[in-house]
Amino acid sequence: MSRPALEVADILRDHGPAWRKANAGHVSLDQMKVMSAIERCRTAALGGHVARCADCAYTTIAYNSCRNRHCPKCQGAAAKDWLADREAELLPVPYYHVVFTLPAAIANIAYQNKAILYDFLFKVSAETMLTIAADPKHLGARIGITAVLHTWGSALTHHPHVHMIVPGGGISPDGQRWVSCRPGFFLPVRVLSRLFRRLFLQKLVTAHQAGRLSFFGEHTELADAQSFAAFLAPLRKTEWVVYAKQPFGGPQAVLAYLSRYTHRVAIANSRLIACDERGVTFKWKDYRIEGRDRYKQMRLGTFEFIRRFLSHVLPKGLNRIRHYGLFAKGACTDNIARARELLAAAKPERQPTVAAVDPSKPACPCCGGRMNIIEVFERGAMPRHRPTAPTNHIRIDTS
Repeated sequence: MSRPALEVADILRDHGPAWRKANAGHVSLDQMKVMSAIERCRTAALGGHVARCADCAYTTIAYNSCRNRHCPKCQGAAAKDWLADREAELLPVPYYHVVFTLPAAIANIAYQNKAILYDFLFKVSAETMLTIAADPKHLGARIGITAVLHTWGSALTHHPHVHMIVPGGGISPDGQRWVSCRPGFFLPVRVLSRLFRRLFLQKLVTAHQAGRLSFFGEHTELADAQSFAAFLAPLRKTEWVVYAKQPFGGPQAVLAYLSRYTHRVAIANSRLIACDERGVTFKWKDYRIEGRDRYKQMRLGTFEFIRRFLSHVLPKGLNRIRHYGLFAKGACTDNIARARELLAAAKPERQPTVAAVDPSKPACPCCGGRMNIIEVFERGAMPRHRPTAPTNHIRIDTS
């Protein structure tokens, strides 16, 4: 795959120093670390190795990755490794996609209390799903959930929401049968929305009473109990958005979807168009419009683009992919085995997939031959060998 003409790393290298100077004292240590990691990713600053083709002697330099979870370049390889493990856990049933979104007013509070409210978003949305699914009036079963946190909208605005991938059914309370949901329908979104709203507001009030929430700027007055209660009052009556999409076509479709969502960052390099004196231009999707007209271009001032990108840096230690119910760590393997047994489905044999390919051993781009590492160099050092230009050599099988 060719390198995009423009990358987030290019923008940060060219404009990051000036942005840091202009925002001195207002940039968190975590944001500084993310900027540094992305700026240094796949450069001599992190070291690397030199590889040479055993057949045509084509030589290339590969610099080490930063492996930061906010880096657009590094998440592709991380997703492949993660998916290789998830493939063995897939069940032969339809999978559903459910999204829980925080109202804009709550999202504003979450921006100032990321660690606490992002954690609430995970826990409350999972509790909502598990509770409604366990209700005999709906499904009456224990379900499994893979949840992924996204904090952005397509225009890089703050829009915290959780994507859930859920098998279409679960194990009965007595563990003796698999309970399938109705075809094309998992759980009623209105019921999910009402419980999600009630449970989240309960946690929010409790956190406020315990003094765990911080308020700054125009929200300073919300530190007062009465002001906070008045702020929450209309939110108890509005509809909170819970969205359920149509089921996936099959296990491979689930994997393809997960590969796009689990390790996504605020913006992919492929969406960047230009960075010049007018700012940064990128592609975005207006979800309020249906059809092809929803695909648009947006230009932001360079400093504003950097600010929006860094606003999605997650608090240290906060896991953005979590598993609940049948998929909770510890009992996951046993639960999946039991589910397969109840579904009368043998565990599928592992087949080589794109996810299982070792990206550290690529084939020669010139002839397809084997690339061997001939030199490893440390951080900040320059390799002794020099790369060669690709040729049009074609490997001919003479066997």
